[in-house]
Amino acid sequence: MPSPRLLLVCLALLGAVATLAPVRSAAELPETPGPEPPATDEGDAAELEPIADAQEVQPGAVVHLEFTLRSASGEILDSTQGRAPLVYTHGKGEIIAGLERALTGMRVGEEKEVTVAPEEAYGPLDPAAVTEVPTDRVPPEARAVGARLLGHTPSGREISVRVREIKEETILLDLNHPLAGQTLVFDVKIILVEPPAPDGPAE
Repeated sequence: MPSPRLLLVCLALLGAVATLAPVRSAAELPETPGPEPPATDEGDAAELEPIADAQEVQPGAVVHLEFTLRSASGEILDSTQGRAPLVYTHGKGEIIAGLERALTGMRVGEEKEVTVAPEEAYGPLDPAAVTEVPTDRVPPEARAVGARLLGHTPSGREISVRVREIKEETILLDLNHPLAGQTLVFDVKIILVEPPAPDGPAE
């Protein structure tokens, strides 16, 4: 079993990845389809009431969304079940393009199944998206084909990489997103739509 403490290892992956840490569970992979909202106190629940004149998903609206994500074969990949809804601002590119487009015009309480092709999700698999690093730059517990690690680019952006091949003195890492090349199926329900922020006063 890997250590509970994430091992951050400084790397120079052709300038692509600055640090790596082993992934202990699927829950550590980057959120899908967007960042998880901050936890709220129980007292905040009373504020999550639909707004009568702004219940439709539109650009600039803050959308509270429940979803279950499945692969084309039916395997559940992610879900908000048992946790807070996903919260994002519509039209800002905070979720994958195909899902965002399908949500436009939906109203509070509406449910829908949305199928998103790879081109509108995490893109097709890119065979060239690989990098090779010395074996000692990868934590020992992650030196296995298929092992996933979390990396950080020099700018601080988090990415997921996978061990593709282990050679005598180096390890080949796959930089494709874990869901690249997959057709994704979302079961979604709109919980709340907050209206777009009003324009500020003219200068």
